[in-house]
Amino acid sequence: MIERFLPLLLLLGSNIFMTFAWYGHLKYKGSPLLLAIVASWGIAFFEYSLMVPANRLGSNVYSVVQLKTIQEILTLVVFAGFSTWYLGQPLKWNHYAAFGLIVGAAFLMFYEPASPVTA
Repeated sequence: MIERFLPLLLLLGSNIFMTFAWYGHLKYKGSPLLLAIVASWGIAFFEYSLMVPANRLGSNVYSVVQLKTIQEILTLVVFAGFSTWYLGQPLKWNHYAAFGLIVGAAFLMFYEPASPVTA
């Protein structure tokens, strides 16, 4: 059971670091660009420190395509919260609708149709 959930927790943590590395500096647009780059690069180290083991462990349970899909869904969830909470840019109905379509696509990624019964 832990082998199924540990990669998900690691991916979640990785996405939190990734979101701060990629978008956190937007709250401080007055700071020098070089500082933003160096700070983002430092934060990204922690992202990779979680992402690499998440993918390594997760590949024992999930396909690579499934891992990438999980990562993208977590990215959207983390980013939606980050955008609203940290950057003060709330999401609109069309953003939620677009996210819903992406979640539907993710469902299809994991859907395994039953094999037809042959007589």
